[in-house]
Amino acid sequence: MRMETVLFDLDGTLIDTNELIIASFTHTIEKYADRPYTREEIIDFIGPPLIDSFQKVNPDLVEEMMATYREHNYAHHEQYVEAYPTVVETINELKQAGLKLGIVTTKLSDTAKLGLKITGMDQLFDVLIGLDDVENAKPHPEPILKAMNLLHANPMTTLMVGDNYHDIEAGHNAGVKTAGVAWSLKGRKVLEKHDPDYMLEEMRDLLAIVGVE
Repeated sequence: MRMETVLFDLDGTLIDTNELIIASFTHTIEKYADRPYTREEIIDFIGPPLIDSFQKVNPDLVEEMMATYREHNYAHHEQYVEAYPTVVETINELKQAGLKLGIVTTKLSDTAKLGLKITGMDQLFDVLIGLDDVENAKPHPEPILKAMNLLHANPMTTLMVGDNYHDIEAGHNAGVKTAGVAWSLKGRKVLEKHDPDYMLEEMRDLLAIVGVE
């Protein structure tokens, strides 16, 4: 069955914000934690909502840490953020082919919109669901279900694309097809353990999967 709707995670999937995220975590942890954290420890924080990560660092100062992180992250977007190879042209082709397109992210909506604007993709998506738009973040199905509801999408013809196991699990929980991306900072083997229906070597691979080429 031909896919009609494609939902995307943002960071690590469409746009490369890995170094920005690591820099923002490092800046925040240096200010609030009781010890230095390694790069590997910080990479483990990428994906889940900030509140979950900072609970592990210092549960008494979570709000302060989130505010510090977000201030740093927003201020340094233009310095770090760029789209992954073949992403922009692929999204444009999907749009021109008439597919419904959405973003489902654990970022706040305003910060997500900034990343899309910097990479020239701010006019390409029909819906954006950020952390501030839902009660439950991925891997809970709510963000995907909300996007599908707004798009009047059929789960049978919807695909969720992401770089983190939270994205794949959220897709499974919402009853849609899933695709992992091989450029995930977590590594493709981590994603493959969660049984995505597809694995993209580059974003252009999506065109054949959804039936555009």
